[in-house]
Amino acid sequence: MDRFVGLVAGRTADPQVLAAAVRAARAASELVAALPEREVRRHTRALLDGVRSALQGDGEPGAQALAAAGALGSDRARQGVPVAALLDGFQAGRSHLVESVIAEGRRCGVPADELLDGVTRIDHITIVLARRMVQAHRVAELAAARTAREEHLLMLRQLLHGEAVETLGGPLSPAGRYRCVVTAVSDPALAGPWEQALSAAGPGLCGFVDGRLAALTGPEPRLPAGGPPAVVAPPVAPDALAPLYALARRALRAAEAAGLTGLHRLEDLALLTATPADAELGALLARSLLGSLDRSDPFHRELAATGLCHLAHGGRTDRTAAELHVHPNTVKYRLRRLRELTGGDPLEGGVEHTAHWWWALRSWLAPAGPGAGQLYQSWVAPP
Repeated sequence: MDRFVGLVAGRTADPQVLAAAVRAARAASELVAALPEREVRRHTRALLDGVRSALQGDGEPGAQALAAAGALGSDRARQGVPVAALLDGFQAGRSHLVESVIAEGRRCGVPADELLDGVTRIDHITIVLARRMVQAHRVAELAAARTAREEHLLMLRQLLHGEAVETLGGPLSPAGRYRCVVTAVSDPALAGPWEQALSAAGPGLCGFVDGRLAALTGPEPRLPAGGPPAVVAPPVAPDALAPLYALARRALRAAEAAGLTGLHRLEDLALLTATPADAELGALLARSLLGSLDRSDPFHRELAATGLCHLAHGGRTDRTAAELHVHPNTVKYRLRRLRELTGGDPLEGGVEHTAHWWWALRSWLAPAGPGAGQLYQSWVAPP
C-alpha cells in the first residue's frame, strides 16, 4: 500500500493533474464553469492536498482538509451556486483523480488488488469531504435566507438574469434607472472593500452573481484604485438590465484578458469587447496590413506597439511619448519606420481605416503573450 500512497502523492502534486481536474469540474457544471478558473483551482488544490494527507496519515481527512471542504461549500453557497451543481463539479474532479491514479498505477505495474483497495480508500475520504462540503453549504444558505440581504440578493440575480421579480421594492423603485456593475472580484473573503464602495454609490443592490461581485447603483461608483477590473453599464430601467449585464460580463472578460485594472465604462470597452469574438478576422487584418512585419523581431514589435499606443492617444505624439517614457522624436522615428515597412499609415484615412489598423495591430501583438505585452496591456483600451 505504500507504493499506492506514493503514487497518489505524485498524482495529486502534479500541476497537470490539478489543471485536468479543474477542467473536468468546470465541464461537469455550467454554474461552476461560470466561476473564474482561479477560484475553482484554489479549492481543487486544497481538496487534492486533503486526499494526499489523509492517505499518508490514518486514512481520515484532517482538520485542514475538512476546513477546506467546508470553505468550498460555504463559498459556493454565497456565490449562488446550488449544491447539486457543486456536487457535479466535485464528483467530476474526483473521477478524474481516480482515473489518473489507476492509469498511472497500471503503467507502473501496481497489482489490481492494491489499486482497488487504494481507490476504495480514496472513495471513503472524498465521501467524508463531500459531506462536510454539503453541510457547510446548507448552513451558509440557511444563514443567508434569514436575512433581508438574501431577499435583495435574490432580486439582484433575478433582474440581471432577466427573470420575473414578484415585487420590486426595498432599495429599488420601478420608476428608477440603475447602472449594472460587474467586477472581477470572486473571493467572498476579499470582497469587503468593493462591497462597501458599491453600496456607498447610492440606493441599489450588491452581491455575488454567477461567481462575480455585481451591483445595481444609481450614481457611478468609485471603486478602489488599482484593484481588479470592473465594468459599469449606462443607467436603464430595471426591466432592461439583463441585456446590459450580459454585455458587461463580456466586457469584463475582455478587460481581464487585456490586463486592465479599475473601473471602466461599458461603452469605452466596445471595441475591446467586440473584436475578440472574431479573432480570425483580426488575424486576417493583421496579415493584410502588417504582413511585412516579423513577430520574432523585437524592433518590429516595438514599432507595432508604438503605433497602437499612438492610435489609443488620438495621434498625439506628446501623449504617446509620455505613455512609453521615450522622447517625442523617438515616437516620430518609430512611426516613420512603421509606415515604411508596412506601406500604410494608421491615421491616413477615415474612421473605418483607423479602426482596422487598431484591430490589426492589437491582433498582431496579442500572440506574444504576457512577457512581450507589458507596454501593450496598458493601453489596449481607449484612454
